[in-house]
Amino acid sequence: MATLLIGTSGYSYTEWIGPVYPKGTKASDYLSLYAGLFDTVELNFSYYRMPEARQLQAMHEQAPSLLFSIKAHETLTHTIDFTAWRDEAKIFRSAVEPLLKAGCLGSVLLQFPYSFHYEIEQRKYLDALLRSFSDLPLAVEFRNNQWYNNRTLDGLRSYKVAFVSLDLPQIQGNPPLMDVSTAPLAYLRLHGRNQEAWWGSDAGARYDYLYSDRELLSLAQRVKGLATGASTVLVYFNNHRRGQAVKNAQQLRLLLETKEIHHDK
Repeated sequence: MATLLIGTSGYSYTEWIGPVYPKGTKASDYLSLYAGLFDTVELNFSYYRMPEARQLQAMHEQAPSLLFSIKAHETLTHTIDFTAWRDEAKIFRSAVEPLLKAGCLGSVLLQFPYSFHYEIEQRKYLDALLRSFSDLPLAVEFRNNQWYNNRTLDGLRSYKVAFVSLDLPQIQGNPPLMDVSTAPLAYLRLHGRNQEAWWGSDAGARYDYLYSDRELLSLAQRVKGLATGASTVLVYFNNHRRGQAVKNAQQLRLLLETKEIHHDK
């Protein structure tokens, strides 16, 4: 039986005051309030600024019930210096040590952009990066569909690294929906299906989407499928505009309250 944990990508949004957090809530109280709603969170601030060990230790102490997944810094996925990335990897690895030691590190998310192509240099880099983080739980998200092949999947299986399943608009330039087990951990990220805004100039509008009841039923079936080949399934909603991720995460959790899957709060 797989353990299922559902949460959101990020928790610190001022626009969640009202829809999620009570009016007047201070930013310093967001995390503890979030922990009253869910058992896991995907941290994404770490993409924009390198996390620090003391910072993550403090977050764990503020919300000891939470399982944290954390997005790798952009220097490891988007702005890679192929000659100097190891220094960045060491800094990041040191930062997540408190979470690993406390047993509350769900996964390190390596989210690669569309520009990360399936070419020799990138493949060698990914192999070296996975080796350098071999003692961490890892999940890899590819936005370029060139990576959606058996060689990639076999490689991830050899490292017991999760291939991230996605839900996003099925439009030109986006990868297909594909749920494949490559590790004891399964990882599903739900970005919404806002086709009109996906390639627009307003990156935030991309995630302005509320899944319908019918769409959530379909997603529940995908989660159940992932659970058949994994011991843990992490699901994160990234449609964070106006707290829509929280609403959808709570709805999906209710749909998955079955005897086959253990769910969070």
